[in-house]
Order: sequence, then C-alpha cells, then structure tokens
Amino acid sequence: MPKDIKSMYEDELKEELALIGEPSYRASQIYQWLHKGVKTFDEMTNISKKTREKLVENYYIFSATIEKKLISSYDDTRKYLLSFSDGENVESVLMHYHHGYTSCISTQVGCKMGCTFCATGQGGFSRNLTASEMIAQQEDAGIRISNIVLMGMGEPLDNFDNVVRFLKLVSSENGMNIGMRHISLSTCGIVPRIYELADMQMQLTLSVSLHAPNDQIRSRTMPINRKYGIDELLKACRYYISKTGRRISFEYAMIDGVNDSAGCANELVSRLKGMLAHVNLIPVNEVGGTGYQKSRKERIQSFISILERAGLTATVRRTLGSDINASCGQLRRAAADTKKKEARKE
Repeated sequence: MPKDIKSMYEDELKEELALIGEPSYRASQIYQWLHKGVKTFDEMTNISKKTREKLVENYYIFSATIEKKLISSYDDTRKYLLSFSDGENVESVLMHYHHGYTSCISTQVGCKMGCTFCATGQGGFSRNLTASEMIAQQEDAGIRISNIVLMGMGEPLDNFDNVVRFLKLVSSENGMNIGMRHISLSTCGIVPRIYELADMQMQLTLSVSLHAPNDQIRSRTMPINRKYGIDELLKACRYYISKTGRRISFEYAMIDGVNDSAGCANELVSRLKGMLAHVNLIPVNEVGGTGYQKSRKERIQSFISILERAGLTATVRRTLGSDINASCGQLRRAAADTKKKEARKE
C-alpha cells in the first residue's frame, strides 16, 4: 500500500529511498519539492522519470480540495472549507496582518473536548489529521505564510504525535522553514502533554484556553477541567515557562454574565500574578445553540483595567473576518447538514 511521503522527515525519506534502490542524496531534492507544494511527482522536474515512476508506485502526495472559500470585505481574512479524500471536511483561516499572513489551521476533524461555547465540538469528532493534512491547509491558500497558529478545529495536544511531526516538518530548513517562534499552539489544557511539550523545548508560543478564573465556572463551560483542574493546569504552565523561558498566552473568552464580572477579574489576577503570562481577552463568538453572548464593551474595558492595574499584560483580540464567521466549525456543520439532507432524499 502506498505511503504518505509528505509526513516523513528527511532522514526517514533517505531510508525509504534506499528500500526502492535510490541514492540517499535524492531525499533532499524530493523533500524540498514536497514542501514547495507540488501535487504530483511529475512536477519534480530534476528527478528522473524512472525514479518518479518508483515514487508513484510506492508513495502518494497528500492534497486537499477547497470546497468553499469566503473572503472578508473588511480585512481580507479568508476562510476555507477543505475536503479530504475520505470525504471529511475541516476549516482553516488566513489572516492578514502588517507583518504578513498568518494561517490558522485545524489539527483534527471535529473535536472531543466539548467546550460549550465552541462550534467545532457541536459537529462531533471524526478523526485525527496527519502531518501532511495539516501542511496542506497552508499550501492550498496559495500565499506565502509567515506565521502559523494551531487554533482551528480540534485539540492539538489530543493529536500529539502528528502535531509534533507537523511542527518539526514546517520548521525544518528544507521545509517551509517557519521558525518555532512564529508558531502558536492552543490547548484547552491536557496537562500531561503540556509537560511533554515543555521537555521538548521547541520555543513555540503556548496559548492556553483558560476562559474562567475558577473550577466552578470552567468545569461548567469546559469539561476537560473536570479531569485537570485549574491548579493542576497552572502548575504545568509554570513548568512550561521554566523549561522554555517562553511567555504563555492565556485565552479568555468574554461571555456576558458568565465570567466577565469584576470578581472574576480579581480572581484571575490572583491566579496569574507573578507568572510570565499574557491575557488575551476574546469577545465570545455567538454560536447558534449555545445561548452565549459577548460581553459588553464597557464590561470588557473594566475587566482589562483590573488586570493591568495588577501588573498583568492584557489585550483584547482584534476581530477579523466578522462578516464571514471566521471562527472555525460553522462551515463544517453546514456541510454536514447538507450531506444529511441529501442522504435523506436518496
């Protein structure tokens, strides 16, 4: 059965080529072609026809198909619904900043975590993505990417091995060569994996979806907290900081009447004060079926003032692609509903 060549490290590719009677120096050439975004082996123009025929027999190059593309009329944010060969869909978002383009990618088809304010979880979980399937999400945009954020569909640390492979591939010199400091990984807080990631000392930015100052609120909105409470999570975060020297970004969705009171702000200060941390306040996306509404502007400003007076650095996330619902999960849900309707007609 053909193997997924694009998920291989360069050293693994050398070993594979030896198995089919090809010299190891070919590995570097093939590896560079793969990460230039070629779709077929025939596009590798400096590789002999005989070698390309062997590659076709033994390997495949993964690619995705753009099923839907939305472009914001406000800020050029682009949202993609991508399909894979097995019919599954994921979403990715391309955001334009002054420093270049940032690609927000998915790591799973759906998500198991069940956060109550998230559209992705409502669509259920199907499977993990391979490293090559994550890479394809940047390539199909057709634009040079300067930063990557793993904040789309899925929980990256629940797909740990494939995500680590992806990180090493996109940061490799002969790959996309995107430095780890230009990559952010968001997690809802799978504590054992945070320790593993810390020990790897990759120098990426860890973003922790906190969204509450105490276990009572967090367990109600984020089921993962029932397994790994806030104290245990923050202990792992401090370990990550000590091992990497990197500041952690704590994501905090501002939900009207749920977690946006002055009391919540002061409790958050007591949790984070003294840590190498940044708080990113996010007016919650108003996803159908959740009943949640974003906090009022004055409540957000009051919240951030309390954090800043206590010495914490905090910002309110800039809203991009608001006219195309740029948060992930909603296009996939719509696509799934369409498939169900068509199946019922048949």
